[in-house]
Order: sequence, then C-alpha cells, then structure tokens
Amino acid sequence: MTSGTSGTGSTTGDGAATGATTLGEIIALLEEAYPPRLAESWDRVGLVAGDRSAPVRTVVVAVDATDAVVEHALSAGADLLLVHHPPLMKGVHSVATDTPKGRLLHRLIAGGCALYAAHTNADSARPGVNDALAEALGLAPGRPLVPSGDGTVDRWVVTVPHNDDDVDALLSSVFAAGAGRMSGYTECSFSVAGTGRFRPGSGTNPTIGSVGEPESVEELRVEFVAPPELRSAVRRAVIEGHPYEVPAMDVLVNHAGPGPGPGPGAGDTGLGRVCELEEPLTLAEFTELVAERLPATTWGVRAAGDPEALVRRVALCGGSGDSLLGAARAAGADVYITGDLRHHVVDEHLREGGPMVVDAAHWALEFPWCAQVAGLLAERAGVEAMVCDLRTDPWTVAAGGERRPRR
Repeated sequence: MTSGTSGTGSTTGDGAATGATTLGEIIALLEEAYPPRLAESWDRVGLVAGDRSAPVRTVVVAVDATDAVVEHALSAGADLLLVHHPPLMKGVHSVATDTPKGRLLHRLIAGGCALYAAHTNADSARPGVNDALAEALGLAPGRPLVPSGDGTVDRWVVTVPHNDDDVDALLSSVFAAGAGRMSGYTECSFSVAGTGRFRPGSGTNPTIGSVGEPESVEELRVEFVAPPELRSAVRRAVIEGHPYEVPAMDVLVNHAGPGPGPGPGAGDTGLGRVCELEEPLTLAEFTELVAERLPATTWGVRAAGDPEALVRRVALCGGSGDSLLGAARAAGADVYITGDLRHHVVDEHLREGGPMVVDAAHWALEFPWCAQVAGLLAERAGVEAMVCDLRTDPWTVAAGGERRPRR
C-alpha cells in the first residue's frame, strides 16, 4: 500500500472522538469533488455502510471491494474503504454471510469500517477518473468525450454596502470558498447599484443605523455563480465576509451555467477525455506506452489497427467504454483507449471507418484515480489515505498469443 499524510484526531478513554474528522465530513468532501448529480441514472453511488457521525482517521482506496481488499483494509485499521465500483449495483434480496456481497458487508461492519462508492460521478467529474488516466499516460486531460450536459450552477445574489472595502471583503471570502469560476475564468462577479432599506428591531446589533429607526443605504447587488455542492461553504463565506449582522442573500438555480474550470476544458464535466500527443507515435509505439504507464496485468494491452499508422489525437475512457466508440470517431480521434471491448463491436467499428482502438484491463484503466482521491483526502481532510495496490483484475492466466514461440 502507498499512503498519504495522517490526521491529528485523538480519542478519549471511552473511544469518543476528539477533533477527528467524521465520516459525514469525508462524504461532504467526496461529494464536492465527485458530485452525485453527475452519476449516470442507472448508477448506485454513495454511502453503502457506515455511521456518518463516526470518526475517520484511516482510509483505504481501491477500485473494487473484493474479499482480499476488505481484509487488507481491516488489517490496515481503516475506518473507511472507498471504492470506485459500487458493490450493490444491482438489487439484492439478502446480505446474509453465505452470499458474496453479504459476506463483505458483514466483515466490514464487524470490523468497524465504512464503505463508500464513487463511480460514474467520479468518471465525469473534473478532475476525476479520466483525468487521472490521461495524466498516467502523460497526456494533458482535454475536453470530455461526451459532455454530461449538466450545466447546473447556483447563481447567488447578495447585497452589500456600496464601498470598496466591504465589496472586496465579501468577494474575497466567496472566491476563496470556490465561487465565481466559469469555464476557466476565476473571480467572476456582476454588480449593480441600488438602495437598501430596513429598520433594525429590538435585540439587533446593526452595523449601520440605529435600533427602531428606519435606515436607507446605498448598496450594491452582487451576483456570482457556484456549483450546487458548494452551497453550504459559500453561505458560510457570505456570512463571514459580509459586514452586516444578517446579510441578505438569494440562491437561484441556473440550468444554463458554464462549468467552473479552471483551465481549458476543465470546467466541462462528462465521460471520457480527448487529448493530444505532443509528438505523434505509431499505434505500435502508443500501445507500448500504454502498457508501460498502466499497472501490469496478466492480459496486458492489445490494439486493433495498422501498427504503423500515426496517432496524434487520443480519445480515452476508463473502464468499459464501447458505448463511446461513436463519440471517439466524432471527436476525430486517431485512437481510442478503453476496456472490455468485444470482437463484433470492434470489427464493425473499424469497418465503418472508426479510429483505431487500444484495449486495456478495466481495473488498470481506473486504478490511477485511487492515488488522486487518496491525495485529496490526505490534503483536505487530514486523514491517512492509503491506496490498496492489490490487483483486482479478475484475469489471472494468459497463454498462447502470436508472440509466443511455438515448438
């Protein structure tokens, strides 16, 4: 296992947490990074088992929750096992210990370890699974292969006294919380002047005016956007950065908002990525690069196409991506890398003039994300976050093949 930094929480003699990060706080961070609204409609993401009020000091991250991974997490003293693939994707009628899924859940619960899954929401998020895959291959993550179409953002409207100090303090506070980002731009806002009127009541402590007396103040109506998952953080930032005892604020849901950015294309969520090689490679060379950069599996990496054809534009999708073959063609990709490709699908795709394909192991394509999310938790939650490096690719034996010398 590889690890991140450890937290500083401690426990009292009866085991109660003192200063430890709670599971609920970890989930809030994960759902800010990988919003559940980005998950596909058929997906089942989120908390599988665990108490949101329980303290978390150690997290183990893996692609799959297998028996070996669960035992590894418990041996490491993990309070949370964070996986990519939801173990309860399809409906079950029993979680008895004599069923495979029930056995895992009982083992985790008995060991005091929660279970959480971030799946297609992590695939579409920026950064997410596909960004980690691109970076593992030495590519700059480009635009999504299939944009999510989820442009939902909150539009905030806050009134503040019309002077530079108060306006600057408010905007600095909300920008620090992640507001004001639009398609690669940051610190974006709009303001218009107006007049605010109010009468402070008994028991109030007005910044401007006197209790019981009507007041009229020249104010600015300040507007900015923020992702819905930051709503609580932005509200706190408005209160902390505003001079008034009770700031006036409205939150409007805007379904036509641009992504938050930053960076070219980084504000656009969706499945897959379209990337450019700095220097062209042949398909054979690119396939070797993929094999070198991804974790090794028994199956390895294979490609379909002319070995000497040049590759410049790369489309990619971690996991099972044959449904995006048409999108890779529409993107003008020279090659498409994904997993779980099938004979007839690839054959017809190539005969229809689609880009060449590289097929790698499903697990290997998604494994780079584990380090990404472990780093996020170590940095922002102050917990010990470890990547489980047990290979959970199910294929364990390979034989034959064209390169094998024959007797």
